[in-house]
Amino acid sequence: MGAGGAPQAAPVVVPARKRRLRKPIRAYLEAHAFLGLLVLALVFFSVWPKTSAVFPTTANLQILFGSSTVAAIAALGSLIPLVCNEWDLSIGATAGLSSVFVAVALTNGTSPFLAIALGIGIGLAVGIVNAVLVTRLNVNAVITTLGMSIILAGIISLKTGGVTVAGSIPVAVTNFGTLSWFGIPRSVVALAVVAAIAYYVLDYTPYGRYLYALGSNRSAARLTGIRIKLVVGTTFVIAGALCGAAGVLQVARAGGANPHLADSILLPALAAAFLSAAAVRPGRYNVGGVLVSVYFLAVLNNGLNLAGAPEYVSNFVNGGALIVGVGVAARLGGRREA
Repeated sequence: MGAGGAPQAAPVVVPARKRRLRKPIRAYLEAHAFLGLLVLALVFFSVWPKTSAVFPTTANLQILFGSSTVAAIAALGSLIPLVCNEWDLSIGATAGLSSVFVAVALTNGTSPFLAIALGIGIGLAVGIVNAVLVTRLNVNAVITTLGMSIILAGIISLKTGGVTVAGSIPVAVTNFGTLSWFGIPRSVVALAVVAAIAYYVLDYTPYGRYLYALGSNRSAARLTGIRIKLVVGTTFVIAGALCGAAGVLQVARAGGANPHLADSILLPALAAAFLSAAAVRPGRYNVGGVLVSVYFLAVLNNGLNLAGAPEYVSNFVNGGALIVGVGVAARLGGRREA
């Protein structure tokens, strides 16, 4: 009986079988919601009168998917340290520095193979410096990589004078960046290879399990014997190498190097890395989620550009996506641990 003798309503009890059914359904919806949004965005811009004449064409889709590969590889670079809850804000500047030196080397007649090695080597060098500062000198990763990005921006400005590096890039290099195999841009094939390797490393190797363990509970990981500083340090080295490769790919696609490359790929790459925790495997940063997020943002930006939206709208989209990604990752990650 309630207050005043009024009868109380009996509590609603959800049968255990229904509760068990709801969990898989909710998990399935969460895992595929972002992919569904990507499909809806593709359909919307394909039928919207402002973009329907251009957006669904083969030429535009090849440009859309091909031009996103540089940001996608940089996002995969960002993903590796992010899995163990470390931020690398130097990914854009690293790719930019690599692209500048590769473009200059190729223009001066350097062998493409040596130029590619140079670009990846530059990324490795930046990653090693970041790793030493974070793990040996115990400087916060955000401060380290933010400071590194500013230093690299200075080097890029010194090297280029703020002017695009354009010269006689070998045809074999630009062909790889701009041509297709059976209608699929070659750069997309390169991205698929990198993504497959990253997926295998994170999901099927002890190293990947160490990273997820560090991201879940660093204190517990330490008690299991994981060499935390070594593992964390390697994430920055891998991130640097991938961003160096992204810089090389940018030269192949553009036939030169834009000194402002860092500004154009940093936000989309970081946003995609964080949004990956809301796609494919909710609550966990993952490779599949990165790819879905990269192309979701690419479709939005491409469609809005074709519709004649002002350039600053892309900043709103990418910045908003980054905020949403961080928030969703924190919420889903907290619920997963609960």
